[in-house]
Amino acid sequence: MLRQRPPGTPGPDEDQADRTPVGWIARAVRVPGRERRILVQSAKATFAATVAWLLATLVLRLPQPFLAPYAAVFLVEATVYRSLRGWLQQVGSVASGVLLAAVAAQLIPWQAVALATVVFVGLLAGSWRRFGEAGVWVGVTGMLVISYGTAREPVLLGDRLLETALGAAIGVAVNTLILPPLYGERLAAAAGRLGKALAELLESLSAVIRRDEPPEDLDHLLSQEQDTRSQVLAAEEAVGLTREGRMLNLRRGRPAAGTHHERPLRTLIGLWPAVSPLIAAVRTTAGRREHPFEYPWPDAREALADLVHHLAGAVRAVAVAGEPVELDECRALLEKLETRLVTAEEDGVPARLGLGAMTLPARLLLEQLERR
Repeated sequence: MLRQRPPGTPGPDEDQADRTPVGWIARAVRVPGRERRILVQSAKATFAATVAWLLATLVLRLPQPFLAPYAAVFLVEATVYRSLRGWLQQVGSVASGVLLAAVAAQLIPWQAVALATVVFVGLLAGSWRRFGEAGVWVGVTGMLVISYGTAREPVLLGDRLLETALGAAIGVAVNTLILPPLYGERLAAAAGRLGKALAELLESLSAVIRRDEPPEDLDHLLSQEQDTRSQVLAAEEAVGLTREGRMLNLRRGRPAAGTHHERPLRTLIGLWPAVSPLIAAVRTTAGRREHPFEYPWPDAREALADLVHHLAGAVRAVAVAGEPVELDECRALLEKLETRLVTAEEDGVPARLGLGAMTLPARLLLEQLERR
């Protein structure tokens, strides 16, 4: 029924907030983003809880309507879509728990046995995927109803259902109509971080390729690769949350929706399937001088290093929405390398195989940038 987390809590990939309370508040007021979203969502949850309590006590005159504000608070979700989905799951789980408690109270005369039965059956029923995170509250609601001794009183059972539905509906309405949350700034931040990580990784690859002798220790490349992979996963999560945030959102046409940042970020994410084999090819060819893949000749490596260097610059440009991306030099260098692969017989087959193993991922990178 209820998610045990503060409303508007950000995902793990967001930057850490200012630890100073005054600085945190100043950022919330001054800068659109994580702090302001938490502040707004907390204010909305407070408003929803207060309205739910007042309606339940002053208008409907329900006795001890604690579930109304409680439900309202936890339905001010991270996105409008989650609020609407949560309302259905919450009301369904509470209704199931109440009905389960009513049946158990009628069939089992001993309260302790009825409580144990309701908790056990309720937790099993709550594991149904349709209940989602709210499933645990099938058993918990049934337990509370049995414990309070209201399971045999239809009027009080109806009150529990009514106040839960009321609170949940108010939470959904507040989250949908009052500044529904958007996460466009996450796309810009994720693009900046991923673009920087990819560009630095490509620069490291360029430096390795340019060296006359293969380095003995390539562990730093593996470390950079793992760090960049983490940024790719974080970017995918940011895209997913931002797109979900726009679903059913009345403000989805605003700049804060982040639509102009989504395409550059998706381009950067799409580069990873080409970057990963390029790393593997460089580590394989640079790590040994034996057949069948041999380190390419110096002038070939110089052209390849220049290509990877220019690709790094293009990646940095893609990360900035609206920035022009120059690829002419990349195309010329790639053409030079591919011509060498089919004409420079003096390089020898092993060296040409090594060069080809690194050139193919570079071509895939360029093609992905051209399709941006």
